[in-house]
Amino acid sequence: MSESQLVAPAQAGLVAAYLLDGNGGGRELDWAGVRAWTPDQGLMWVHLEQGASETAHWVETECKLNPVVREALLASETRPRSFAFEDGLLVILRGVNLNPGAVPEDMVGLRMWFQEHLVITVRRRPLMAIVNMREQVAAGSGPKSAGDFLARIAGLLVERMSPVISDLHDSVDALEEDLEVENSTAIRERIYGFRHQSILLRRYIAPQRDVLSRLQSEPHPWLSPRNKMELREIADRTLRFVEELDEVRERAVLLKDELIALLSEKANRTMYILTVVAAIMLPLSFLTGLLGINVKGVPGAETDWAFIAVCVIMAVIGVVEIWLFRKWRWL
Repeated sequence: MSESQLVAPAQAGLVAAYLLDGNGGGRELDWAGVRAWTPDQGLMWVHLEQGASETAHWVETECKLNPVVREALLASETRPRSFAFEDGLLVILRGVNLNPGAVPEDMVGLRMWFQEHLVITVRRRPLMAIVNMREQVAAGSGPKSAGDFLARIAGLLVERMSPVISDLHDSVDALEEDLEVENSTAIRERIYGFRHQSILLRRYIAPQRDVLSRLQSEPHPWLSPRNKMELREIADRTLRFVEELDEVRERAVLLKDELIALLSEKANRTMYILTVVAAIMLPLSFLTGLLGINVKGVPGAETDWAFIAVCVIMAVIGVVEIWLFRKWRWL
């Protein structure tokens, strides 16, 4: 079953639930199994739909969580953060939006509550990282503890970011090569898109890096040294993503400046050519204007070959002007 698949009406609010066996596998539960669970049975993972009434009812009346935790799990919008409590750990992370028709920078939040024998995750929109986690549990290669779950889900979220950021980086590289080929309007739109995308991604990835760094110092016994080491590696990888996004944003600014310089150079070149043409035509226009006055006494008015002579004279003047401009290095 995929993350986006609708649950049956009887399971409203419950996307999936598993009683993990501690060896990577687990048994899927329904609402009745979730309500009948006790900590001595082992680690239970419950994945809930944020807007469902059943979710709010179970979290608020049956789960007996701290009010701060309940509010965070049910909030419609939230940012990456973590809070440690005596009995557990609240962690909120975000992943890129890979749902059909969505844009990756519209990142999806995942609210999580961890205790030694209980993991609660709440989604507002489907996340491919949760799909991967469910596939791992079904294949018997899933998390073995709450700490292992935290490290794995953080790793899956970061893993999904990698191709998105790499594609953004490659797109900026391609734009640098196309800077003088494409029209300026298309380039400006692409530069704006890259800057907008990098800013939105960084808005959530940067605080997520801080969250992952803080998790390494949490004292909970279910968070093993191995889990903390994995979280440290994930935090370092997230830091590299932040640095790449900063680089993309800076390169987009430089590309914009270079585009402005190219457009300015093109405009200056055009104005220069028009100025040279006007300078060449100025004496010719004066000559034709002088000869075009309708008064008596204009030389050659009664001569048949006068028009040809004037044309030759103007051609000579034009050639001489071009020669002088080249000599003076104006052309």
